[in-house]
Amino acid sequence: MTVFALVAPIFGLILVGWVAALAGFLSEKVSDGLSEYVFSIAVPALIIATLTRPGLTGEITPSYWFSYFGGAALSWLIGSLIAFRREGVERRGAILHGFAASQSNTVFIGVPMILQAYGEEGAFPLFMLLAVHLPLMMGCATFLIEADGQTSILRRLRGLALVLLRNPIFLALIVGLCLKGVDVAPTGMVKALIDSLAGTASTCALIALGAGLVRYRVLHDLPSAMVVTVLKIGLHPLAVWVLAFHVFTMPPAYAGVATLFAAMPVGINAYLLAARYKTETGVVAAAVMLSTLLATLTTVAWLMLLGHA
Repeated sequence: MTVFALVAPIFGLILVGWVAALAGFLSEKVSDGLSEYVFSIAVPALIIATLTRPGLTGEITPSYWFSYFGGAALSWLIGSLIAFRREGVERRGAILHGFAASQSNTVFIGVPMILQAYGEEGAFPLFMLLAVHLPLMMGCATFLIEADGQTSILRRLRGLALVLLRNPIFLALIVGLCLKGVDVAPTGMVKALIDSLAGTASTCALIALGAGLVRYRVLHDLPSAMVVTVLKIGLHPLAVWVLAFHVFTMPPAYAGVATLFAAMPVGINAYLLAARYKTETGVVAAAVMLSTLLATLTTVAWLMLLGHA
């Protein structure tokens, strides 16, 4: 499979969703409902189906975590420092700039693309990274944003735990890892049902993402959005690639998965946090769309560099 044959269906489906929404074939309600289905049912089913698949084994070394999150920390730090120097950006907004510059779109683009690129060899490191990425990144962002508030640390921890326990993807990761730990895999009708739902995840996720891009305004604050975008799809994967391939030692598939994971555009969680705290919403929304559009080119470059040409 050439790199273009791998990338074209993924971003082609995003384009289909975007055009369908622009033409009025997909309403905002349908787009939101499809996104909710993907997030709450299809992707959790895919996670459970993959983690409980016979033969899915691997070992994660600390170097894998240091490579990915070291790159994420660098991109977050630089994004926040640049935002701090911009007039009119408050402390919370600067933190969100950094978070957006390091938060990857894993569910809608990362999972389908990495599984296509690396297949079974990349499934274990992908879902292990997904399991740690969600609680760690969201937890750090929440704590940093609320650090100047009056809420106690214990209360913040309790709130974060409740958020994670209501997150279908986090719950699916826990269920999948528990089933894998006791060597139990779904069979019969249960397996058929899970596999049927999992099979819809990729297509529905990409259509939903494309349709959702219609509501974002790229020109709201283009300079700031471009800075976030360059950090996210430029600096973040570059830092991870250097660490994974040239500083630490790990299997090539693990290093490739970490690099591609970092090369994904700005994740929707950054926009959700901006909306929750009512700050920098336009910039983050513009960065989501801009990075997604430019990722059609940058991911091709990364896939070629990683040997998928």
